[in-house]
Amino acid sequence: MFDLSKIDKLFVLMNENRLDGVVVGPSNTLEFMTGFNPVGCERFQALFITCDGRYFYICNLIYAEDMRRWFPDNAPFYVWNDGQGFHETLKAAVADFGLARKRIALGETIRAVDLMDMEGLFSCEFVNGVSLLEELRIIKTEADLDKMRAAARLADGVMEDLTRFIRPGMTEKEIKVKIEDLFMAKGADGLSFSPIVACGANNSRPHYREDAGIVAPKDVLLLDFGCRCQGFCSDISRTFFIGGISEEEKDIYTLAREAQAAAVAAAKEGVRCCDVDRAARDRIEQSGMGDYFLNRTGHGIGFDVHEAPYISGNNERCLERGMAFSIEPGICIPGRVGMRVEDIVAVNHRGETEVLNQFTRDILIIK
Repeated sequence: MFDLSKIDKLFVLMNENRLDGVVVGPSNTLEFMTGFNPVGCERFQALFITCDGRYFYICNLIYAEDMRRWFPDNAPFYVWNDGQGFHETLKAAVADFGLARKRIALGETIRAVDLMDMEGLFSCEFVNGVSLLEELRIIKTEADLDKMRAAARLADGVMEDLTRFIRPGMTEKEIKVKIEDLFMAKGADGLSFSPIVACGANNSRPHYREDAGIVAPKDVLLLDFGCRCQGFCSDISRTFFIGGISEEEKDIYTLAREAQAAAVAAAKEGVRCCDVDRAARDRIEQSGMGDYFLNRTGHGIGFDVHEAPYISGNNERCLERGMAFSIEPGICIPGRVGMRVEDIVAVNHRGETEVLNQFTRDILIIK
């Protein structure tokens, strides 16, 4: 249920950033605020929140019944239908709430075409509100961290089960389907993102999204997946070796694992995100492989699989208690091979660096 008292921090942030309003479309941010994330489509709908603690929701008639369930009975709703379009309805709402000629922040899923429409309907200064909205959930409560621990345990369990399932001759698609089946059988709410299953040279592409590859008798297989559990996400990556491992593969994997361990060791309360990234990067660069470290070291995670804080070279934000993030340095040699070890790490409320994933990081060979 949407309750303004749950997002008191938003009004502080709005005041600090001289914002008169915030617009949140269908997204994990909207679910964080209301408890529900409607299916996004071309029909405009959004929650508008003003700096003085008022709000309204605008949506198409076909979504009105679904959305009203997540708001108090007296919540202001502006409903439009396909025959009229949303323009006049939105103009009326903006007039009722005095938002014309104001400074308004937009959430991450407001489409460019809708922004263009809004700019044509009323005069406002629209600004990027993504970082501001991420601040609402960057610090996890102990209850939040418990849910993330549960999600991590589910991911560890699926990874363990896959060691007994994967065999040469399987397609990447078969393994993807098995990952989803395993999560559902273990009680996950769903996947946190579409799994990456990459064999052969496919794993040199960090965000490989195809699934036609076939696991060879001698191969390197990269797996990257996660689930949602009680609203919170997990994310884990491991590299499996099919049929055996060469000395070169062993060297590359050992380097990726050592870089990950160095970053985890650096990730402490009060340390800058860029310095955590530097710990991983230094280890890889010292071995002459720096050109093959293509990604940032990690990303924040929680209600969304990618959110603040970002563990990158240009982020000077210091880690605080309650922050959770991935540590996942990788080595990707184009057209040849890619390897990555990823765990979720939290600075817990005792100030300790806690690794949520427990699945082995040792070399794992599947015969």
